Amino acid sequence: MRRILFLLIGIGLGALALVLLLRPSVETNQLTAQVIPNTSIPIEGFTHADGSRVLSFPADFGPHPDFQTEWWYYTGNLDDEHGRHFGYELTFFRVSLVPPDQAPARSSNWATNQVYMAHFALTDVDTGEFRAFQRFQRGAEGLAGAEADRYHVWLEDWNVKQIGVNQYALVAANEGLRINLELKDEKGPILQGDEGYSRKGADPNSASYYYSETRLITNGEIQIGDELFQVSGLSWKDHEFSTNALEPGQVGWDWFSIQLEDGYEIMLYQIRKADGSIDPYSSGTLIAPDGSTQQLTPYDFRVASQDTWHSPHSDAVYPMGWTISMPSTNIELTLSPYLQDQELNLSTIYWEGAVHITGEHNGCKVSGVGYVEMTGYAAPLNPGL
Repeated sequence: MRRILFLLIGIGLGALALVLLLRPSVETNQLTAQVIPNTSIPIEGFTHADGSRVLSFPADFGPHPDFQTEWWYYTGNLDDEHGRHFGYELTFFRVSLVPPDQAPARSSNWATNQVYMAHFALTDVDTGEFRAFQRFQRGAEGLAGAEADRYHVWLEDWNVKQIGVNQYALVAANEGLRINLELKDEKGPILQGDEGYSRKGADPNSASYYYSETRLITNGEIQIGDELFQVSGLSWKDHEFSTNALEPGQVGWDWFSIQLEDGYEIMLYQIRKADGSIDPYSSGTLIAPDGSTQQLTPYDFRVASQDTWHSPHSDAVYPMGWTISMPSTNIELTLSPYLQDQELNLSTIYWEGAVHITGEHNGCKVSGVGYVEMTGYAAPLNPGL
């Protein structure tokens, strides 16, 4: 699942266009801004996810500018040597304002039709503090971008890059918070949906290409003010690229990443409709310790919330605390948020937070960690509703 046209629907084209059009003035060499109307970008001319593409690595680690939107998502649960727990998110979004073959020829090195946005968030469970930050930048002059050859995605000094075979360095800092982490992929890319083709609706083009790296062994540092913590744990990466938006009647989604101590991972998403029902194109994947996968339909799992949380920031009401039942795979889990207030109030409002997990798998007790994302509660993501 994971963020269908998140940029275009959620944050609005006004903010993106503002960044794109921040350019040096010929007279002053200072940045000046032009604002254009907040209108939707037409999808004609962009490539659609239709199931015809075979994902190939390392090429598909990189950018896909012929698709309108793309995101590289990192989340993780980390502990220091004393058991102090942290959750983190570092996400890079890319949006094309026009298809590559329709981009006008411009001589300026600042000219680009690619805009990037990044989110950085940190959950400190001991203090009960959650902080989130956002940046925008043009995909020009090295300010932001993505590369497949020696994998690298960055926006200014927030970045993730390959440092070895299946090894990556991830760095971000803002207002006294800093993460400096090394991630090692234990399983390789996991193709979501039908061999990476993740259908989202009745229209075959309402889809994305989607893979994950579901068990990234993580070590490094977290700095909060003058305090430095040596941490270790697990991270998760999602990478999705697509063109089409949510279909009529779809307002948002609930997405779950689950990392169990017995070596299994689970990805689930439920697309919510305006009438409160769950769309039949919701889906999931069960990943075994050896990396083999089992695709899950909405009939293979049931998600029930135990409570709600009323955000004092956005006035949205979110489900909070979940039970997940998967009878066909003998899995029963309870997911509890480390903090209830893990809502990102940025240019779009969504809840993305660390959770701890208990339950049973094949009759044995199991525990784990994960992340939950909930969108469309503060406002529907489909602006036509």
